[in-house]
Amino acid sequence: MKGLYIGSTGSWAGKNLAVMAIGLWLQREGLRVGYMKPLGVRPKTVDEVVGDEDAFFVQEVLGLEDDPALVTPVITPANLRTCSLADRKNELEYVATAYETLSRGRDIMLISGCGEFLHSGRHAGIEGPALVRELGLKALIVDRYDSALHYDTLLGYHEILEDALAGVLFNDVPEDYLRDAEDILVPYLAEHDIPALGIVPRDRLLNAIKAVELAWRLGGRIVSGNRESGRIVEDFLIGTMQVDNFMSHFKQHANSATIVGGDRTDLQLVALEGQCPCLILTGNITPDEIIRARSEARGVPVIVVREDTYSVARKMEEILNSQKLRELVKIRRAAQLVDNALDYPALKAKLGF
Repeated sequence: MKGLYIGSTGSWAGKNLAVMAIGLWLQREGLRVGYMKPLGVRPKTVDEVVGDEDAFFVQEVLGLEDDPALVTPVITPANLRTCSLADRKNELEYVATAYETLSRGRDIMLISGCGEFLHSGRHAGIEGPALVRELGLKALIVDRYDSALHYDTLLGYHEILEDALAGVLFNDVPEDYLRDAEDILVPYLAEHDIPALGIVPRDRLLNAIKAVELAWRLGGRIVSGNRESGRIVEDFLIGTMQVDNFMSHFKQHANSATIVGGDRTDLQLVALEGQCPCLILTGNITPDEIIRARSEARGVPVIVVREDTYSVARKMEEILNSQKLRELVKIRRAAQLVDNALDYPALKAKLGF
């Protein structure tokens, strides 16, 4: 029985995406796949059983029905009491026992990390390196682009994992960085015995969010255009400039919500006429009747929020970066992107198949 730990260089890197895509591919190959997420941070109760929200979802996608208490044996914050060395050892043994039980009758187990590979779970003694050693796993590291790829971190992981590092999957890499990643970074890592198993290009759809959910996440309210509250927002831009400059900037950002002060009726009209998918007005200022009428006519939801423009922009960036894969169309798209990028034969060879 083989085991693959899927960790990452940071939070929201795409571990669930990798687990689901790899799991579905292995199942198509005829292998019996098991899954666990040793540390959960999003408690959820289903049929009076507590588990991790992401773990419930991944099990559903992979068609698994294992006991949530085994799939996610340690859940934060309830386990923060486990701070003594004796308790840490017990947590690791507890995870190992759950792993042994889940692996029965399986050809391969996929183990999903939580947060950053090196440190997340350290309070319970179940951080990534500890689990890889204890359970005899190979590790695949997902590295998501956020202004750069984290090659220094990967070099450090390799020193710790050595032969247990199966490879790296780069995720969400923008088009203008792809050539550098392929021509410079991948060969450099290969020289240091770190296999780059794939580069998943950026796809805005995967981080997209519906306007109605965006309003809820921002703590705002939709004041007009409600019938189109299901419109998809892929990105955002900030309207703080002169009208002429804003018009030119706006045309380059399709499917981007526009964040603008509630008192800037001029910029609001430009965004509405340009068919932005969603208009976000800051400062808790209700739009005038002209804006409401154009919103209804154009089918553009208008969200009013209390905070200032830059505070909302920071929230928007976090929301889009942390947007979970929950819709079937996104899962299919994501799995296809990973399938197109990941060198599955090389991964299977690393696993010993």
